[in-house]
Amino acid sequence: MKELVLFLAKSLVENPDEVMVTETEGPEAIILELNVAQDDMGKIIGKQGRIAKAIRSVVKAATEKGGKPVFVEIQ
Repeated sequence: MKELVLFLAKSLVENPDEVMVTETEGPEAIILELNVAQDDMGKIIGKQGRIAKAIRSVVKAATEKGGKPVFVEIQ
C-alpha cells in the first residue's frame, strides 16, 4: 500500500524526490503519512480536497477485504 501512495504522489508533484510515505501499523489500522514539499501541498490536496479524497478512495479500494483499514494522512 505504501508503494501505491508513493507512486500516486510522485506522479502529481513537481519535486518527486521530496515525497516520503511513512507506514505505521497499529493494532486496529494502518496509517500512511504522506509528506511532500511545501510548494507541492496544493497539488496533493487539490481544489476542495478532491485529489486527497481520490487518493484515499484508491487506497480504500486496494485494501484487502476483511483486513485492517488503511488511512492516509497528509502532513
